[in-house]
Amino acid sequence: MSTQPAGSAAPQMSDESNPRFASYGPELPVTSPLALGPVVSPPHTVEGFVKEFLHELNYGQGVALSRSSVNDQYLASARAVRSYLMAQWLETQRRQRETQAKSVAYLSAEYLLGRQFDNALLATGLTDTVEKGLAACGIDIDVVRAQEIEPGLGNGGLGRLAACFVDSLASMNVSAIGYGIRYEFGIFRQTFVDGRQVEQPDTWLDLGSPWEVAHPENSVQVGFGGRTETYTDDDGVERTRWIPDSNVKGIPHNYLVPGYQNGRVNTLRLWSAVATQSFDLAIFNSGDYTAAVRAQTFAENISKVLYPEDSTPQGRELRLQQQYFFVACSISDFLNYVLPADFDITKLPERIIFQLNDTHPVIAIPELMRVLVDDRGMAWDEAWAITQQCFAYTCHTLLPEALEVWPTELLGKLLPRHLEIIYRINDEFLAEVRKTFPGDELKARNMSIIAEYPERSVRMAYLATVAGAKVNGVAELHSQLLRDKVLPDFSAMWPEKFTNVTNGVTPRRFIKLANPLLSTLITDTIGVGWLNDLERLRELEPYAEDPEFRASFREVKAANKVRLRALLEQRDGLVLPEDAMLDVMVKRLHEYKRQLLKVLHIVALYDLVVSGQAKIEDITPRTFVFGAKAAPGYRMAKEIIHLINRVAETVNNDPRVDGRLAVAFPPNYNVTLAETLIPAADLSEQISLAGKEASGTGNMKFALNGALTIGTDDGANVEIRQLVGDDNFFLFGLSEPQVEELQAKGYRPSAFYESNESLRRAIDLIASGAFTGGDREAVGPIVGDLLYNDRFMVLADYQSYIEAQERVDERYADPDAWSRSAILNVARSGFFSSDRAMTDYMDRIWHVSPRR
Repeated sequence: MSTQPAGSAAPQMSDESNPRFASYGPELPVTSPLALGPVVSPPHTVEGFVKEFLHELNYGQGVALSRSSVNDQYLASARAVRSYLMAQWLETQRRQRETQAKSVAYLSAEYLLGRQFDNALLATGLTDTVEKGLAACGIDIDVVRAQEIEPGLGNGGLGRLAACFVDSLASMNVSAIGYGIRYEFGIFRQTFVDGRQVEQPDTWLDLGSPWEVAHPENSVQVGFGGRTETYTDDDGVERTRWIPDSNVKGIPHNYLVPGYQNGRVNTLRLWSAVATQSFDLAIFNSGDYTAAVRAQTFAENISKVLYPEDSTPQGRELRLQQQYFFVACSISDFLNYVLPADFDITKLPERIIFQLNDTHPVIAIPELMRVLVDDRGMAWDEAWAITQQCFAYTCHTLLPEALEVWPTELLGKLLPRHLEIIYRINDEFLAEVRKTFPGDELKARNMSIIAEYPERSVRMAYLATVAGAKVNGVAELHSQLLRDKVLPDFSAMWPEKFTNVTNGVTPRRFIKLANPLLSTLITDTIGVGWLNDLERLRELEPYAEDPEFRASFREVKAANKVRLRALLEQRDGLVLPEDAMLDVMVKRLHEYKRQLLKVLHIVALYDLVVSGQAKIEDITPRTFVFGAKAAPGYRMAKEIIHLINRVAETVNNDPRVDGRLAVAFPPNYNVTLAETLIPAADLSEQISLAGKEASGTGNMKFALNGALTIGTDDGANVEIRQLVGDDNFFLFGLSEPQVEELQAKGYRPSAFYESNESLRRAIDLIASGAFTGGDREAVGPIVGDLLYNDRFMVLADYQSYIEAQERVDERYADPDAWSRSAILNVARSGFFSSDRAMTDYMDRIWHVSPRR
């Protein structure tokens, strides 16, 4: 990280005395956020930006331009741009106070935001202004933007979806606020040591976070533990109060979420935890220094790390503390700070809908009930009627183990009043079940929010379904399976509650910012306006038959590959071959996503050459790129990462396949890398076992950027294939009904191994230690699991996958045919805009409208 002064073109004088910047006038006034008058935005001029930039550099960073480091320049640039957003944010808040329109509160444990600098420039239309302003100061904007560290506030698709959604809500002029946690370290930074994943702290805050604004004066106190007691109030009504035995404070940090060049700036409010009394001077003076800061340590742990390892009791307790902490802060914030002081709380459903992004925030349901009944003195039935209208639940999984359950013992220890409320909700719900299904006690037991086996626990997805106004899946197939297999009794009881909203991604970040060359080609071809109306990409369809457009499209893809090669060489020391198909599989490392199937394909190709079964010239040149993190406690996922890296090491150093096969696994895959990798990809690997992937959003990003998909009929793959056409999608594998049928018959993976020579040779080569220096034990767990367990049917789908890959080779050998299919993927993927997804939520679930 450079700490050198700016380049020689920078003025060598103090900024205050520089005559170039002496006549830009006084600082612009900005009204108080409590004022009713309009907020005046800083001027959109080069001179105006330079003045803001130098002000931030001199008085924010405390350095002269001539003495500033790259980090100083980045922080000052970011804060100068933020001042433009802040003016628009204040105006947005003023209009919201005036209209009191119904808002969306998006509750999510993670937000995978990506870098903010370029997104803010795009939203405000300031890219050219800032570039010219920095150049006038002798600063290269590319050097400044490279200094930004991506916020480590998310893990994968769930967090990136949340970030896309808040972007779309702002761009569509919808009143919305995102709530989450400001993790000090976030998700871990992934490194590889001898091919194995090693987790390092992601110190993303070390050099400053210029995009956030802390408001400690609006802190919220959150309780844990303790007991409840019953008392009679002044009206003679018996009530309950919760008396916690410990408290922490939540400090809100506002991130500004700008709409695309429309003047709206919504809020992402992230909470950090601090102790209510962080330091005990008396204990410190007695010499017990550790005890003196014990409360501070307890509190700060809550917002320390995203998804702490939960294989220990302490880890599970910390996860529940995190979840309650951020929803308690968020509900208190909305009720006590966002709403006007004289608001009639009985009209709460007219003012807010809380969207639960998976089960992590579901504890918000009993928290709202506690606030309404215990703190606001509302009758139970009235509070419950309000609560049922204020929540909606999005389920993001089909895996039973991913549907959170919390032991009642742990809930009772941490949140005793909330457990009481859940018990009452369940009692009243089961009475309704017994009335709806008389005499069916087994159904009542199956639907109970409280599970009795293997331990007494609260099923959070059931609680969300009972309390939520709507429950939605995130792709057509996923929503169908959610109704039919995950929550069938609930969908039978309340069919009107269930709906589908297929996921989407923001085209502002994932086409305009990530793929500027393709964006320019699209605009030059169909005109402006498509970024906010992505279905207009359909206008590209006729150009798939235009040889000149196909050639231009190929030039864009080739240039994006050059950009990727440069990045990976600079970032990771990886040198990718030129003129090869880029075959990409980037996603969280989980067995159901089947990175192992991709590995078997690579090993099979390698074996064809080294065994002499195929000539090297008969192999299509391919570079395979992986990107994936494994959860720290997920042993098998880590073993798969190790195998991929060892296969990569062997293949990349074998001259027999040089120029034809290469494998790259850059560590610490994140949004920043995705924005360069996805536009360069030729082939998108979406190969999960049918019926296991809820939706996916990476599949959408690849298709929008002109990569062809090889995939199963799973998640949103189904809709992608339907939209882009069978001829432009490489389908393989068992369908979900076929998976169920094979499982019912008794799946025996070894039978597929024994009957398929290519598969047998690939597995045997791995098992022999050929990729692990002769160490067979290193791959024993993987090989054993494939042959005798294989619960995600890698071996059953292997032959179909290999045949689909042969079709990929045939298509890729014809550049015009491949380009035609790639262009049609772009043209027919407009449905997958997160703007469309937000429209679906607004119409089907939230019943809110855009506001000016």
